[in-house]
Amino acid sequence: MEEAATSTLRFKSNYAVSRKIEPFYKGGRVQVNRDGKFMFCPCGNKLNIIEVETGALQSLQQILVTGSRALLLKQWNWRENQCVRTWKAVHVAPVAAMAFDSTSTLLATGGCDSTIKIWDMIKQYCTHNLKGSSGVVHLVEFHPDMSRLQLFSSSIDYKIRIWDLNSSKCVAVLDGHFSAVTSLAFADGNTLLSSGRDKICIVWDLKTRENKHTVPVYESVEAAVLLPEKGDFSQLGVKKQGLHFVTAGSKGILKVWEVATAACVYSQPVPFELKEEASERSVTQCMLVPERNEIVTVSVEHNIVFYDAQTLQLRKQLAGYNDEVLDVKFLGPADSHIVVATNSPQLKVFELATSHCQILYGHTETILALDVFRKGLMFVSCAKDKSIRVWRMNKDGRVICVAQGLGHAHGVGAVACSRLKERFIVTSSQDCTIKIWNIPESLTSKAKAALISSPETLHAKVTERGHNKDINSVTVSPNDKLIATGSQDRLAKLWSCSDCSLLGVFTGHKRGIWCVQFSPVDQVLATSSADGTLKLWGIRDFSCLKTFEGHDASVLKIIFVSRGTQLLSSGSDGLLKLWTIKTNECVKTLDAHENKIWGLHSNKQDDMVVTGSTDSCITLWKDVTEIEEKEAQAKEEEQIIKEQELSNLLHEKRYLKALGLAISLDRPHTVLMVIKDILKETDGRKHLEENIVRLRKDQKEAVLAFLVTWNTNSRNCHEAQAVVETLLKHEAPETLLQYSGIKPAVESLLPYTERHFQRLSRLLQATMFIDFMWQNMRLGDTARQEDVTL
Repeated sequence: MEEAATSTLRFKSNYAVSRKIEPFYKGGRVQVNRDGKFMFCPCGNKLNIIEVETGALQSLQQILVTGSRALLLKQWNWRENQCVRTWKAVHVAPVAAMAFDSTSTLLATGGCDSTIKIWDMIKQYCTHNLKGSSGVVHLVEFHPDMSRLQLFSSSIDYKIRIWDLNSSKCVAVLDGHFSAVTSLAFADGNTLLSSGRDKICIVWDLKTRENKHTVPVYESVEAAVLLPEKGDFSQLGVKKQGLHFVTAGSKGILKVWEVATAACVYSQPVPFELKEEASERSVTQCMLVPERNEIVTVSVEHNIVFYDAQTLQLRKQLAGYNDEVLDVKFLGPADSHIVVATNSPQLKVFELATSHCQILYGHTETILALDVFRKGLMFVSCAKDKSIRVWRMNKDGRVICVAQGLGHAHGVGAVACSRLKERFIVTSSQDCTIKIWNIPESLTSKAKAALISSPETLHAKVTERGHNKDINSVTVSPNDKLIATGSQDRLAKLWSCSDCSLLGVFTGHKRGIWCVQFSPVDQVLATSSADGTLKLWGIRDFSCLKTFEGHDASVLKIIFVSRGTQLLSSGSDGLLKLWTIKTNECVKTLDAHENKIWGLHSNKQDDMVVTGSTDSCITLWKDVTEIEEKEAQAKEEEQIIKEQELSNLLHEKRYLKALGLAISLDRPHTVLMVIKDILKETDGRKHLEENIVRLRKDQKEAVLAFLVTWNTNSRNCHEAQAVVETLLKHEAPETLLQYSGIKPAVESLLPYTERHFQRLSRLLQATMFIDFMWQNMRLGDTARQEDVTL
């Protein structure tokens, strides 16, 4: 049985990046195209295009214009990632706001220089320069009825100005807000809704230009969206005809208001405590996408959320920025999700197929570590708030908190789950203690777990002071009988699971230990340290079995792969290394991160690895060993067939095909042999010329590269010179100059060619001297013969 297992075991040799979850939005205005399929998110000096369905990133009606601090406007054909046109914004300060009219022919730009400029996008010139605003113009909107040719703007004086584009004059000023106006929405041709940070929304009559209704909304509003007249919004408390609108602002929730009664008819339920003042959960942007019947919101935390417009039920959530990733694990029975601990009190659960992100609230300070139970449905998180939380994933993919435990005196830095069944959790903390927590049966049985309404409280079964310094890592053995810990005090320790009694100490690392891991098959413990080494220890005698050296920085995480025969380690320099235990060698070094890799986890199938780093990137790696082996095998087979074909062609004296094939095989020696065979024929020079001339340009370039090497050897210089002569005779100098690598080729050819000519010259002189001596000797002989005859 063991032999069968080892025969199917395949050592891994390489991983390739199959996907990256990286920051795509770091603040600014987000835009959605008309059909709602694509979203445009600014990220530093880049603009990212996101496919909403899959969350796929494309880095760079269908006109897109961007404004930058360089005072330039750029028009893009975004589907082909091409900048069609760049022009100066004419503003003397950066552009703060932009808006297209309903026909996409006019573009209005509001600047920090108090001016508004209107651009004709078809004829490509500035049509209006509107002056009169005070301070930064941060909001511009065209009236939806283009026959009126009206533009609405707001600036730092909190007033809404109406501009007539026929006369280029401000025809009215709507004064009612006492703080910045954040959005404008048109109900019909004569009704305007404005929202502001003064906690009110105002409905204006555009005929009389008077304030019709003032609705106090009791929060600083960033955006107000009018609900469409058509559609069933009864689930949002809309029972009568009339104007209703949705507000989004500092509290981070969506509310529906009825204009006639100025009452809030619906308030969105959320899983976090509401704060009066602005927080990271505050919404900065809200817009309606009619084509998809969705409302899109953008939060301060850079999360972009899609809600059903008729029920405000969450449809999809995308995380624009993850901050530093501190841990990452595969989740779900089929590893369909990943759970990520970022530098925040919230957990993020990503569905890999759609990039949909659930945000889990519960902890009050930064989450430091995660671990998942074997079945993949339950997992544990620990945080700086001295607590641990147990979470369960339902069949529909929703994750809820089912238990929490308090007891540590400091932040909980490491956590490990039992391996065989969902029986217990082990935690370690900066207070230098280890705690074992039993999981009640109510959490493990599915029937009882479904009845849980609020998180249960866990109590520590055993507490033991384990080390003299911070405990960085804790792990449970595959049979649930042993616990190992690694600490900043350079020691790893082995404990009994039943009573937490100390069984032994592993000493040998020169600096603090960052990670400990049990082998899934052998009685072996692996440790990684800040001294840049990995060590394997025997559990029975606590001796060091092997040391792996190769990392130039601290080794932060290790996992066993290939059924315990290989190790994968991650370093603080952003490198991953794959090690084969039997040979002690580093098989592959992978580089895809720019900073510390704190998260490293393998899936159940052992063919995928996920890594998370402080560079905010989460990378999914695929095992490509089998694919690469198949490719190499196919290449080898193709090579053998070509070599056989080459020998057949040489045998049949089909030199042109033989040359082409030898060049494609990248065989300089074979090409040389073919040329030598051609030159041995009668009229060899003539045949060589004919064959060389008929080669393609890329083949001639390859031959040129080969003959540079041939020319260095006096044995092969004649063939090299013959080919050079043919090329010079039949190719124009201009054509030769187009060849890739012509300059270094000529530089290499010249000195050796001169040397060959000097050698030939000396040879010629020597032969001439021999010939002269021979002639003189012959003359002397003939004179003597003549004397004798006389």
